[in-house]
Amino acid sequence: MAQVAFSAEKAVLVAIDIAKIRNEVLVQLADGTRKSFKVANNIQDYQDFSTYLQSLKCPCVIGFEATGDYHRPLAYYLQKEGFTLRLISSLAIARTREAMYNTWDKNDPKDCRAILHMLLTGVTQTYYDPPGFNDIKEISGTYYQISLRKVRVYHAILTHFLPLYFPEAERYLHNSRSEWFFSLLLKFSCPASVRKYKKEEFIKIAWSLVARKGKENRKIWLTDFYETAGQSIGLPVEENSEAVYMFRMVLQEYIDLCRMRMEIEKRANCYLESNPDCHRLQTIPGIGPICALTILAEAGDLRRFSHYKKFLKYCGLDLCTQQSGQYRGITKLSKRGNSRMRYVFWMAATVAVRMRENTFRKKYENYIKANPNNKDLKRKAYVAVAAKVARVAYSLIKCGSDYRCFYESATPGGKIPSPRAVEAIY
Repeated sequence: MAQVAFSAEKAVLVAIDIAKIRNEVLVQLADGTRKSFKVANNIQDYQDFSTYLQSLKCPCVIGFEATGDYHRPLAYYLQKEGFTLRLISSLAIARTREAMYNTWDKNDPKDCRAILHMLLTGVTQTYYDPPGFNDIKEISGTYYQISLRKVRVYHAILTHFLPLYFPEAERYLHNSRSEWFFSLLLKFSCPASVRKYKKEEFIKIAWSLVARKGKENRKIWLTDFYETAGQSIGLPVEENSEAVYMFRMVLQEYIDLCRMRMEIEKRANCYLESNPDCHRLQTIPGIGPICALTILAEAGDLRRFSHYKKFLKYCGLDLCTQQSGQYRGITKLSKRGNSRMRYVFWMAATVAVRMRENTFRKKYENYIKANPNNKDLKRKAYVAVAAKVARVAYSLIKCGSDYRCFYESATPGGKIPSPRAVEAIY
């Protein structure tokens, strides 16, 4: 948080509690008087609000809490009008409100007064919504939502429909991206839909649906699938029953989600084809196109962070310790930053440590060397590697340098020169 106190004699402080329909506004003028009113989310109220603030003939500092995406249109309009915007942490508002009123009870006016208090004390954050990143955000956000929906549908198939109607089919499923297998299930959703054909006829119909190389292997696989359907313990439902119809609806939805995700991946690659930061991030072991897309969408321009520690704090990968008197708690991750950034760097770390010949794997092995079978130590090692991936990603973008392996061994003393903590090959 930025500790910048604004004097009431120099600026007009504006606290806004964001809502979907009408926003609660509390204004403290330069002489200390306060005025409260509401601003509806329409262009006329926005214009009247801007005109009123400009008529005060004083610099205005506007603070608000991020509320879903409802704050972005108003923030964009006010930023375009030239006002200074400050973002207030949701957790900080809750703690401040409880301290001011000694109760957990909340309403819009109380939230406005808490925001105004934080503006007066300077406990605010920089509002960052740069132009040019909206398309990247939407691509990343849509991909994330479709992936979540795909996982939910996948689990519904595995935990509900298959156990009821075709439990033996699950042993043939080895990959959630096996669209061909779900197309086969769509055609043959229950044992009755398989056994209504003779074996040769079933193989002929299902031949084009099985994505397997080699005619002999394909025939063996389809034969085994046909024999398995004859020994199924699933509920004896008919192919034209309503239960199977519902099953096929869910299967079709899953296939559509797979195709939508693949389409987004193609569009993301085309959109970021000329983005140098995206290509630079993909040179890091473990970071692919989607991880690079998510990093750029969630963090924006990484050059805006003046130090890598600030970037780690934004990601929630910074360490914190709770201490009081003689008590000192365990040092652990704060997890107060962007959760999707932590997820991306964690996934990148898990991939990087499985690759050969990179310092991420070397760091992981050195971390668990004392007790390789300790699962808690392995988890901590993954976290340490994830933080290192984040530091390297920041340094690459900040310095405009490509990733190079084992930079430590190429420098005198084996130390990485700060702040350019970038690996390099010699």
